[in-house]
Amino acid sequence: MRVLDTAQMREADRRTIDEIGIPSIVLMENAGRAVAGAIEARFAAAARGRLALLCGRGSNGGDGLVAARALAERGAAVAIVLLARGEDVRGDARTNLDVARRLGLPVAEAPDEAAWQACRPDVAAADLVVDALVGTGLRAPLDGLPATVAADVNAARRPVVAVDLPSGLSADTGACIGASVDARVTVTLGAPKIPLVVTPAAERAGEMVVADIGIPSRVMDELGGPRVELLTGDVVRAWLPARGRDAHKGDHGRIVVVAGSPGKTGAARLAGTGALRSGAGLVTVATPASCVGPVATVPEYMTAALPETESGTARRTAVDVVLALGADVVAVGPGLGVGTEPRALVRALVERVPGPLVLDADALTALADDPGALALRRDRITVATPHPGEMARLAGTTVGEVQGNRLDAARRFAADHGVHVVLKGARTVIAAPSGSVRVNASGNPGMATGGTGDVLTGAVAAWLAQAADTEAAMSLAVHLHGRAGDLAADRVGETALVAGDVANHLGAAAVELAGH
Repeated sequence: MRVLDTAQMREADRRTIDEIGIPSIVLMENAGRAVAGAIEARFAAAARGRLALLCGRGSNGGDGLVAARALAERGAAVAIVLLARGEDVRGDARTNLDVARRLGLPVAEAPDEAAWQACRPDVAAADLVVDALVGTGLRAPLDGLPATVAADVNAARRPVVAVDLPSGLSADTGACIGASVDARVTVTLGAPKIPLVVTPAAERAGEMVVADIGIPSRVMDELGGPRVELLTGDVVRAWLPARGRDAHKGDHGRIVVVAGSPGKTGAARLAGTGALRSGAGLVTVATPASCVGPVATVPEYMTAALPETESGTARRTAVDVVLALGADVVAVGPGLGVGTEPRALVRALVERVPGPLVLDADALTALADDPGALALRRDRITVATPHPGEMARLAGTTVGEVQGNRLDAARRFAADHGVHVVLKGARTVIAAPSGSVRVNASGNPGMATGGTGDVLTGAVAAWLAQAADTEAAMSLAVHLHGRAGDLAADRVGETALVAGDVANHLGAAAVELAGH
């Protein structure tokens, strides 16, 4: 499902109106009625109670006016507050304002602070508030009267349904550019917008409902500019490969996971299990010799002993052992350690592994002071799976800057270094060197616990050996990993969730995705 920014949404509207021939007033009518329908579906009691609809003077306000009319027709007591003078409303929004007045709907004009203060009781008394103040056209943080209104709406603590975007969010970034309305539900029109799918802005949007307002899917697909896709089960299902009835273990990939050190053997086990549970045919966990015993507690994967230092971490010379295992995909990093020898091993693997390489955890730390070394692999598939702290170290920035604009952080690093990036966290971001970006919709806060990233490392490696291409592999791994976390949370709750629960539900997630 494509995610649009301001310019792309404006172009989609223009093409639909000018080239396809669907009038703008029809799109507005569809939008407003979709908002009303979403309110009825999710707030059935409130939809027949008292509703306060806050409308700006632009198209977003026009959508709100249509919604007010539709809800009033269905029995709601609506109070429309227009944050402008009626004479300043133009175009389709003005048409719908005139219709509302001719139907006798109450419209209070609040173009200034004093008028707004007189309208505030309608918000406080409402069973539900509709935010139709500002849509995708916002360029700068709210200030003046709109900022006051947003603060008052939040303070009223009433359920809020936002039209297209919560007022105060910019359609061009997942960052929070200033104060905004906090919505319980956002009915986004035509397609998802960037702040609705990327944190931290998405936290202010609540549940996202995508409303079909009549813009043809072909128009969406043909839009130029940055391509951002939202990964859902329906999208990912098409990339799930089928297994032939005559399949054997060699058909589904030979994975080598280079992981583990004293005190961190669990990371190696989790990564190996993640690969197994994601369908890899043969998995070998290569770990320092003294760690083989604790790591070899999982009977389904093999182990390989690596030469080790006095402290029990892998030596640089272990690269020859790893290469001799003949892997289709190598994953390196979970629990590996960060001493001089493990760092040298990572650099050697980056240089010498001929096939796809997955870099996680301590492998990324080993490259933090020289990410330019990744240029050695521009002609080979490389996937980096950082959490925000690792991404900040690799990019030479701060965690706050990474989290403030996760899309740009992942996209920029992928393009600059020729690698695929899986930026972990809420709404994991998948970025390709080509500039395409995918945002994952599965997963939950219970997965913020040690080891879940190790499981993902194994899953990414396994799907790289099975899927049709790299982006499909990363999408399958990330989505199924998140969905496994959701299924596990359904069973044990988010608080008690541990990484092993995620690994153990990867199979159920794949069964669900396949539909059988």
